[in-house]
Amino acid sequence: MRRLIVNEFLSLDGVAQAPGGAEEDTDGGFAHGGWHMQYMEDEPTQQWVLRSIVEAGGFLLGRRTYEIFAAFWPNAPEEEQVVAEPLNSKPKYVVSKTLAEPLEWENSTLVAGEVADGVAALKQDDGGDLHVIGSTQLVRTLIANGLVDELRLMIDPVRLGGGKRIFSDDGELRPFRLVDGQVTRRGAILATYAPAE
Repeated sequence: MRRLIVNEFLSLDGVAQAPGGAEEDTDGGFAHGGWHMQYMEDEPTQQWVLRSIVEAGGFLLGRRTYEIFAAFWPNAPEEEQVVAEPLNSKPKYVVSKTLAEPLEWENSTLVAGEVADGVAALKQDDGGDLHVIGSTQLVRTLIANGLVDELRLMIDPVRLGGGKRIFSDDGELRPFRLVDGQVTRRGAILATYAPAE
């Protein structure tokens, strides 16, 4: 059985919306797109992010993240190929009620049926661990259904004041334990958590 690992960039107040660019996701009038990029400048941080992408057996993506990635990574510039190559070549499983197969980005497949059932079935398959990147709505569903085996969070020292989050306000207590952690030169925290059961 393969594990499901969530990789997220979060602000101090838990926002995960549009870390990479100004136009990435402006839903709800979000005006701070690209807030995360200044914290990616040091080598240990870049290696931490790259390691998760390279070690993944495949990727589980929500529709919006899939569309953003599919528009960029197949035509990424030469200096981005260290990230583009694994993202392009490895299997991608996409959760969407609006997309239809065949999906244009190579090695991409829609997850059939209900999200929880489809992801639980994927976890039973052979292969390397599945990594989720971004996909805030999907991550909330995965956490609510107890499908997340590990959270890899880069928590940046910035407050955004609102935006999409990966944790629901559902009143449920879900304890996690710290597996690994470090602080970057720029003050971000690289933390890996697993469910505490």
